[in-house]
Amino acid sequence: MGCYSSKYLRHSKRTILEKPFVDITKLYILEEQLGEGQFGITKRCIDKSTGTTYACKTILKTKLKSEEDEQAVKREIRIMKHLSGQPNIVEFKCAYEDKDSVHIVMEFCGGGELFKKVETLSNAGKCYTEKDAVEILRPIVNVVKNCHFMGVMHRDLKPENFLFSSKDENAVLKAIDFGCSVFIEEGEVYRDCVGSSYYVAPEVLQGNYGKEADIWSAGIILYILLCGKPPFVTEPEAHMFNEIKRAQIDFQSKTWHCIDVRAKHLVQKMLTKNPKERLSAAEVLGHPWMKDGEASDKPIDGVVLSRLKEFRDMNKFKKVALKVSAANLSEEEIKGLKTLFSNIDTDQSGTITLQELKTGLTRLGSKLTKTEVEQLMEAADVDGNGTIDIDEFISATMHRYKLDRDDHLYKVFQHFDKDNDGHITKEELEMAMKEHGVRRDEASIKEIITEVDTDNDGKINFDEFRTMMRSDSSLK
Repeated sequence: MGCYSSKYLRHSKRTILEKPFVDITKLYILEEQLGEGQFGITKRCIDKSTGTTYACKTILKTKLKSEEDEQAVKREIRIMKHLSGQPNIVEFKCAYEDKDSVHIVMEFCGGGELFKKVETLSNAGKCYTEKDAVEILRPIVNVVKNCHFMGVMHRDLKPENFLFSSKDENAVLKAIDFGCSVFIEEGEVYRDCVGSSYYVAPEVLQGNYGKEADIWSAGIILYILLCGKPPFVTEPEAHMFNEIKRAQIDFQSKTWHCIDVRAKHLVQKMLTKNPKERLSAAEVLGHPWMKDGEASDKPIDGVVLSRLKEFRDMNKFKKVALKVSAANLSEEEIKGLKTLFSNIDTDQSGTITLQELKTGLTRLGSKLTKTEVEQLMEAADVDGNGTIDIDEFISATMHRYKLDRDDHLYKVFQHFDKDNDGHITKEELEMAMKEHGVRRDEASIKEIITEVDTDNDGKINFDEFRTMMRSDSSLK
C-alpha cells in the first residue's frame, strides 16, 4: 500500500515549489544513503556553511506521475513546516528544487529505528519490560495527539517512520515521514486507501475513515511491543485485509497471559473495530497503564506556545504584515491552523477568549501562569478588542509560510506602499496601522521606521522590509 496516483507527464522546467531552482550541492555535501521510499531516497548531508549534519530527502520528479503526486509533495512540506517545533517530530530546515528533484532538508536522527531500543536492551543483557513499552509508546501517541490537535492526520504510522534522535541513552523518538499526511477538519471523511499493510485500520480498507485511524496504527505498534508480532499476518495480503476488517484481535496466546490486564485493556480500546469507540490520543496518554508507570510524563511547551512567544516579541508593524501575509495563504495552507483554532475555540464563537487560550495551551502541555497567558493574549490580539479572531490567530501561529518567497513578500509590501513608489513612508505606515485597528503614537511609528530603515533615508524599501520579515525577532 502507499500514496499512489495515475499516469501523468510533466515538463522538467516546471516548478513544484514555485521557487527558483537551486543547486543543492553548492549548499550541502551529500553523503551516504540512509533510506529509500516510493518517490526517492534519503541521504546524510553536511551544511557547507556551518558543518551541521542533516538528512536530505530527494524526491525525483520522474517518480511524480500525476498532479496529485505533486500536490502531495507540497503538502508534505507544508505539514512539516506546520508541525515544526514539536518535541517528537523531526525538525524541518528547508526545501529546495532543481530541474530533476525536490530536496527536503531536515534534522538528522542518527539513533536508529523504533525497535532499536528493544534490541539494545537485549544485547546489553537487560530485560525488556512493560515500562520500556510505555516509554516507547508515549512519544508515538504524543505525535498523534499533537498532529490531531493541529489539524493533521498522519495516515502512515509504523515503526519504520520513527527514529531516535541520537545514539545517546536519553535520545528522543521522532516521527520522520509525513508523505501520506493530510490536513483535516473535524468530522471530515476520507476515502483514499493509504498506509502500510500491517498497520492499516479496518475503516481505511472500507474507504470511510477519519483521524481515529491513527489510533489503530499506534495500537498495532503497542500490540507488537507487548507480544512481538502484529495481530494480522496472513498471506496473501488480500486475506490479511479481510481479517483486519472482520476478525477479532487474538489475546489468547501464551505471551498475553503474562501481560498486565491494564495493558491488555488499553490495546483492546485502541484496536476496537468501531472507530467511534476508540480512545483519543489524550485518553491513551491518560490511561492507568500509561500513567501509573514510572516513566516521566512531564509536559513540554508545544509549538503553538513557542510561536506565540515569538509573535509577542515582534514589533506591531511585523504583526500587521504577517496578518496581511496570512490573508494571501491558500485554503490548503491554512487548513491545519483553522482546525487548531477550532480546537481552542471551544464554544465555536469564532473568537478565542483568554480562558480558552489558557485551556488550549494547557491541553498542549503548557504550564503558564495567568500573567504569562495574558501577555500572549495581548500580543496576539492585534486590534486590541480582548479576543483573538481567526486572522489574528493565523498571523501569530503561522510558521514562516511563504516568507521564503520574494513574490509573496512583495505583494505584502505593496499593501503598505500605497503610492507604489517602492518605499513605505511614515504616513503610509500610520495609515496601515489605523486600517488594521492598531493604535500607535508618532514616537512608536518613528521607532519602527528607525529599526527597519537600515540605510537611514527615513523610509522602508523592499529589501529592508524583507529583512524584517525574515528575521527571527524584532523590537516590540
